[in-house]
This record gives sequence, C-alpha cells and structure tokens, in this order.
Amino acid sequence: MRRLLIAGNWKMHMTAGETEHFFKDFLPPFSEEPLKGALAKGHIEVAFFPAFTSLYVASFAMEGAPKGFSLGAQNVHWEAKGAFTGEISPSMVAESGCRYCLVGHSERRHLFGETDEMTQRKIGALHDVSLKPVFCVGETLEEREKGKTFPVVERQLLAGFDGVPSEKLSLETVVAYEPVWAIGTGKTASESDAQEACHYLRAVVARHFGKDAADGIRILYGGSVKPGNTAKLLAMDDIDGVLVGGASLKSDSFLDIVKAAVTTLGA
Repeated sequence: MRRLLIAGNWKMHMTAGETEHFFKDFLPPFSEEPLKGALAKGHIEVAFFPAFTSLYVASFAMEGAPKGFSLGAQNVHWEAKGAFTGEISPSMVAESGCRYCLVGHSERRHLFGETDEMTQRKIGALHDVSLKPVFCVGETLEEREKGKTFPVVERQLLAGFDGVPSEKLSLETVVAYEPVWAIGTGKTASESDAQEACHYLRAVVARHFGKDAADGIRILYGGSVKPGNTAKLLAMDDIDGVLVGGASLKSDSFLDIVKAAVTTLGA
C-alpha cells in the first residue's frame, strides 16, 4: 500500500509569524485519535511547502510533533553553487530541514519560463542530495479542449525523468497531476477525470521504467482541492494524495482535508 501524502503548497503567502501561528493551531489535534494513529502507523504523511523565509520557523514548530510531518521547498536551482543571485541550491534546501521540493509547478512553467529541460536538471540535482522531487505535470484548458491532455503530460513526465534510474522513481520521487485550468480557479477535475489522468501517468511510468517503479511511485492530484472533495479523490485507485493550494493556508481547512484523508483509510 502506498503511503498517502497530503501536501500544502503555501506559494507566496504566510510570513514567519503567520507560519508560527498556523502550527500552534494545526498540530494539537494530532495528539489524539484517529489522527495520531494514522501518523504512527505510517498510513499518511503531511507535508508543508512554505516560503523560504518560513522554512526554519516551520521546522522549529514541528520539533516534538509526531512522526509523519515533512517539509518541502517550493523551488530549487540545479547547480550546487555559483553566481546565481536569488537562487537556492539543493544543499541549502536540504540543510533547511526539507525532505521534498516542488519541481515544474505550472506557475513556475508559465510565469517564470521553467522548461522541461530545467525540470530534468532539477530532479537530478535533488536526487544527488537525497531530496525527493514532487514533480508537477498538467495541461492548460486549451490543451484539454483540444484533446491533448495525455500527450502533454506524457511529454512533461518523460522529459523530467530523462536519465532517472527506475529505482529512484518508486522510492525517491512523487508526481503531482495538476491540470492548469483547475489551479486557483475553484474548478476541480471530477474524481473520474483525475483518476483517468493519474492512471495514464502510472501506465507511462510502467511502460518506460517498469512495473515496480509504477507500483511504487506516488501520484497526487492538485487543483482546487477542498475538504469536501478530498475523500472522493483519494478513493480513486491511482490517486495517492493531494497537493493543496489555498485550502492549506488556514489551519482548520487543511486539518479537515487531513481528516478526510484519514477516513478513506478507515483509520
């Protein structure tokens, strides 16, 4: 059974002070059942992707919390060091207490020109320092309406995974299917549409990297995830978690998403 991953991408929100306040409200319910048991048994993992300025605050806030919480960065440069003003290296991310790092988010692709080649270099650089990429793929509304969803996500996936050993996919990599038309719009892919895309991505991994890699890799859905649609999404066979945007910024709504995930486990 693949461990569920519930991840919150805070984007350019939450100051260090707001981050501290969030965790003071969010963490206490995890000392009680059923949340405590779900974490302790390793059924579920909850990850946060704050702004770089809040990573140390978040790391400190989670000290002493139950096992099962993780931190991630929202971006990384592929070089180990150098004259890259404003960039963050993989080792800097790792030293900040992170386990994960987002790669290829649609906002990075469409607002900042991140290319398929860049995603490939970032994934390799993260693996080099034992960080786990959360690799985002997804189609625009225009591409979807033209029936290009599968070719687009396959191209993105294979470009990013070019040169990645199959064993690193199942153990050290996460994929997030995020249809661009559903991010921050209030529109959510139906659970059947999300399942269809995630199933296709798993089939692509199986075809190119083998059945073991496909069976082991976790594939998340992201795009206007809310407490009310979480359980239906996670009931799908090929959806192993959710990547949450706006609903992860408030402790109560993100907690409700985690609770909904736990109910799908029967924990």
